[in-house]
Amino acid sequence: MLLSVSSAVLAAAGPSPSPSSSTAPAVPSLQDAQESATHAASWVEENWSTWLAIGLKVLLILVIAAVLRKVVLRAITKLIDRMNRTVQAVDGTALGGLLVNAERRRQRSQAIGSVLRSVASFVILGTAALMVLSAFQINLAPLLASAGVAGVAIGFGARNLVTDFLSGVFMILEDQYGVGDTIDAGVASGEVIEVGLRVTKLRGDNGEIWYVRNGEVKRIGNLSQGWATAGVDVTVKASEDLDRLKATLDEVAEKMGKEEPWNELLWSPIEVLGLDSVLLDSMVVRVSARTMPGKALAVERELRWRIKRAFDAADIRIVGGATAPADDDTPDPTAVVAAPSALANSASPQAEAATPLTPSAPTPK
Repeated sequence: MLLSVSSAVLAAAGPSPSPSSSTAPAVPSLQDAQESATHAASWVEENWSTWLAIGLKVLLILVIAAVLRKVVLRAITKLIDRMNRTVQAVDGTALGGLLVNAERRRQRSQAIGSVLRSVASFVILGTAALMVLSAFQINLAPLLASAGVAGVAIGFGARNLVTDFLSGVFMILEDQYGVGDTIDAGVASGEVIEVGLRVTKLRGDNGEIWYVRNGEVKRIGNLSQGWATAGVDVTVKASEDLDRLKATLDEVAEKMGKEEPWNELLWSPIEVLGLDSVLLDSMVVRVSARTMPGKALAVERELRWRIKRAFDAADIRIVGGATAPADDDTPDPTAVVAAPSALANSASPQAEAATPLTPSAPTPK
């Protein structure tokens, strides 16, 4: 009975598969290959116009961006060259050395050109990239949102750098100072030797070089624009003759204004402004003149030199300070006399008190 059950189970299961039929790969037939090629050809035929349109659109965008960028950069270069030619034309005139600093204008034009080229390239190429992505039907909203978040993060992390850069751009565009100017930037002062978009280099009075970040400059005092004022205060004794004093100063001013190179450095005649202050034993006379920018210190030193020599020749004495007493070479005759004493008068109470006591004689009994 068991044998009959086993025979029935095997008959229901069917014949067992052979090893060769389970491992052999299925080979596509020629008809399947023809069907696949037909489907691919039909898909290409349906979409080739769309591909061609996208390719032509991308190519047109790239060509227009390249041509526009080249035209804009060439226009910026011509503008910078025109600025440099203007500098060279004025540099040969009589006022060229006073009004134009070739190195300053050259660096300023280069900085402006660099900023304009960078901004133009960024705007044109960035717009072209977004248009290309839009041509491929890519959603730009997530990309722009991510770029905005990244820009905000970078802006917070590098805010000092951004501040320095923007401050440098506006300083150059507004021509607040340039190479060769003497400025007071608050944190440092000196002569400008290099102007950058982030850092300005100054040379101090002792030869040191200061690197000042443009974002740290809150106010700027330019000592090389317009004109400068040279002022000298002369302190003399209060007993001096004012007319003789003014005549001596006028003679010094007239002579200095006619000699070179001071006649070119002085932009106005040297004026005696009058008494600046009058004290008990001295008075201060103010002398002033308008000079070329940056030359006030040299004019003041030369003016002091000439005033001192003229006063020595005119026997006018300059005292050391506003309240300095005048020295007298005549010896004081009372310096060797002793101070009076109360004991010198025999009738004074002090003299009577210092008198020795004499013994009294005994009385007879």
